Amino acid sequence: MKNSRRALLAASMLVALPLIQGCATRIKASSTNNPAPAAAFSQYGRIEVKPVAFKAGYKGNAAALGKIAANFEKDLAPSLEQWNSRPANGRTLTVEPIVEEMSFKSTTKRVFLGPLAGSSGVLMRVTFRDQSGKVIATPEFFQRSNAMSGGFTLGVNDNLMLTRVAKLASNYVIANYEQAVGGPSGADEQAVAAN
Repeated sequence: MKNSRRALLAASMLVALPLIQGCATRIKASSTNNPAPAAAFSQYGRIEVKPVAFKAGYKGNAAALGKIAANFEKDLAPSLEQWNSRPANGRTLTVEPIVEEMSFKSTTKRVFLGPLAGSSGVLMRVTFRDQSGKVIATPEFFQRSNAMSGGFTLGVNDNLMLTRVAKLASNYVIANYEQAVGGPSGADEQAVAAN
């Protein structure tokens, strides 16, 4: 009896494994590292940050976008206040964070489907432009929550993914203020699209 249960459990796991692995997010980054911007951000007397938005025509989870936006704004607020209190020098840097792709599994979906709901993933690009409209940098930031960790944490890891992508983006802004150094995209080699 015990052997037949074990055999049934093993067979079930073998059947379920390809289903779970097939639930990997199709969202990919283009690199593991972002290049340095054309200039350190301290060269600009004013830094204006636009609200985080989806790219034009893209339909995604509005609540998840709101969490990214809230974290990004909170992370940058103290630095922006300090930077923008300096005398104006006629140069302005505009920061435009755009979520290009997102697959977000809600807590409800995780409770009912667990790992079978699939993986979550998000790709955000932040464009930095000077006052003339010239692009200074276009780093991208990637994070994911795989099906298993998202399922077993009932969506906690999916929500942490949103916090992590916002933190990567805000860290890039802060790290490139004094010197143009670039920074990580948040993607590992497995998450980089093949050329």
